[in-house]
Amino acid sequence: MSTGARLRSLRLPGRQVPRRPERRPTGSPMIEVDRLRVELGGRPVLDSVDLVVHTGEVVALVGPNGAGKSTLLAAVCGDVAPAAGTVRVDGAPQSDWSPAELALRRAVLPQRHTLSFPFTVTEVVRMGRAPWAGVPGGESDDDVVDECLLATDVAQFAGRAFTSLSGGEQARVALARVLAQRATVLLLDEPTAALDLHHQELVLRIARSQAAAGNAVVVVLHDLGLAGAYADRIVLLSAGRRRAAGPPAQVLTADLLSEVYRHDIEVLAHPQTGLPLVLPRRNAVPSEPPPGRAGTTRKGSSDE
Repeated sequence: MSTGARLRSLRLPGRQVPRRPERRPTGSPMIEVDRLRVELGGRPVLDSVDLVVHTGEVVALVGPNGAGKSTLLAAVCGDVAPAAGTVRVDGAPQSDWSPAELALRRAVLPQRHTLSFPFTVTEVVRMGRAPWAGVPGGESDDDVVDECLLATDVAQFAGRAFTSLSGGEQARVALARVLAQRATVLLLDEPTAALDLHHQELVLRIARSQAAAGNAVVVVLHDLGLAGAYADRIVLLSAGRRRAAGPPAQVLTADLLSEVYRHDIEVLAHPQTGLPLVLPRRNAVPSEPPPGRAGTTRKGSSDE
């Protein structure tokens, strides 16, 4: 009997078995945020923010630093208490679910991945199965862990200590843990920040496959090109408020982005795919050296 099977076979006295999530039809609202206000240190960080995320879609949260993206995600997952407004998960107020039931419905990938003990990669991914302990009818923990290790391209690290991995490798292991949770809502906070180009694309393809499987995905992104390529809808935040929301073509416009990011931005359609390419306008790089440095060379060097 596997470790997960032994855990599921345990029944603590008086412990109520969590209600399993039900599979909802595509297009069902899984996250509903209504006029959310969050204050930190007495200062409003989010104000009057609305958000609805449905099964079968990827919603990208974008905006400048300090816009409130991560705070919105924290409020949705229950880590931050709102000063006003409501958050509903899977059709019920967030407070109606027990912590175990909430963990069966939403899985969270934070920005930072820290562990104090040298757990192996497999052990870290297996932590994602914890909410299913004691829940009858769950999948085989071993099968789920193996599948998630392969999906995130970290199977080759299975026996290594998590603390021995690079930042990008740790980020992919953390994503594997989130996938192993088998939640119906995935909340991913900057999942591509530490990744190379290949693995950025891998992570967003995973997000799309999760949506295609009937889950709801919310992802915080700084790369507007990735958001435009993979998100069904984009929510643009600015100074704690929702500035725009809609399909990528509606939100990713040069005028709107230039205003919100306070930088001159151009948006071009890719000549083959039509996907939006979001680029900052840059002055031409000067070909001449700065004044006062012409003809100088580093000490000990020579021109040949």
